[in-house]
Amino acid sequence: MSAEIVNTSPSNSRLLSLDVYRGLIMASLAFSGFGIARTASLQLAENPESGFWSFLQYQTTHVQWLGCSYWDLIQPAFMFMVGLSMAYSYVKRQREGHSYRRMLGHAFARSLILIALGIFLTSPGPLTRWWFTNVLTQIGLGYTFLFLLWGRGVKTQSIVAAGVLVGTWLLFVLYPGKGLDLVTGAPEVGVSPQWAQGHLEDVDPAWHKNANVAHAFDGWLLNLMPEGGIFSGENSPTRAEFKANPGGYQTLNFLPSLVTMLFGLMIGELLRSKREAPEKLKLILAAGVVGLVLGWLLQVVGVSPIVKRIWTPSWTIFSTGWCCLILGPLYWVIDIRGYRRWTFPFVVVGMNSIAIYCMDMLLKSWVAGSLETHLGDQVFQAAGSMYVPMVQATLTGLCFWLICWWMFRQQLFVRI
Repeated sequence: MSAEIVNTSPSNSRLLSLDVYRGLIMASLAFSGFGIARTASLQLAENPESGFWSFLQYQTTHVQWLGCSYWDLIQPAFMFMVGLSMAYSYVKRQREGHSYRRMLGHAFARSLILIALGIFLTSPGPLTRWWFTNVLTQIGLGYTFLFLLWGRGVKTQSIVAAGVLVGTWLLFVLYPGKGLDLVTGAPEVGVSPQWAQGHLEDVDPAWHKNANVAHAFDGWLLNLMPEGGIFSGENSPTRAEFKANPGGYQTLNFLPSLVTMLFGLMIGELLRSKREAPEKLKLILAAGVVGLVLGWLLQVVGVSPIVKRIWTPSWTIFSTGWCCLILGPLYWVIDIRGYRRWTFPFVVVGMNSIAIYCMDMLLKSWVAGSLETHLGDQVFQAAGSMYVPMVQATLTGLCFWLICWWMFRQQLFVRI
């Protein structure tokens, strides 16, 4: 597993709004949502009726099952931007003289590296945890297939997208062992009766947590892996049976999330087209509105609920709508109107997204502890005990940003 460090500088031909969008998402992660969720919990313990803190807490945490928050949009934004980037990166390689076979090999190698890196970053030890639900592994599982759809035209890409979403829907609704009893729940797979009754009452059994076809697939696949986690004897790790993902996330999510990347690729190819910029903007915004309405309608009529944790077809469409509606204004302000000075803090992060993601996954606790060691035990108490999470998250994220700033000044950008 390796990454390439390239010495390059941003060009005027770059789609700067993409770098800013990527930077916005990566900053949200690296700064841990600025500690808003944990601060909101402290505030709500004192004032449970606060609508302000309830709203902020909802937006900075993952919803339990049905619905969508800002925090839920981080992973689809990742995947949407992967597709968008592909529309540019492989055209560049093509112009540099790379053959299709060479580019396919690069795409396949990138898939393997992303899968390996995702597993590495989410294995707390002492053994490798062979789970494929991390955003990097999900991208890796679909990336080569995405490349095979690059440059195939909107018609072909649309047919494939529809086919994958319909196929995913059929897998879930036709699976004979779907659903669980809401009265008893399924504690053996992490679903208590209280949780089931609170979150699954209006959900068709095909889409129940850890009681669907994707969960059954993981029960087979992950028990073929050398999963670790149980200790016996002299602290020697032994193989542990996989029973369920605590959050309900599944490996097969990569099928519909491939469509998320494909939608990003289609938008990227639109942006690369010879259409006028205002027309491109209108199409992006129109796609966003259609995505929101169609995704919502699929849930309302009972076809497919909006559930990010199992990447339902309606979620795929709905979340893509939001991605378009976030990208559109950024594209208008930055690339059309040319207001770029304010973008620098996001560009610094967006152009080194892999680097800051790895720092976030590996170094967050160590950096926070080091700040306390060198700046004193009270460093996070500057704004009072109620705001400790916000100060800690902000200072820790700032350390990561400063590293990215240094790398930016040195023109060092980590690429896979």
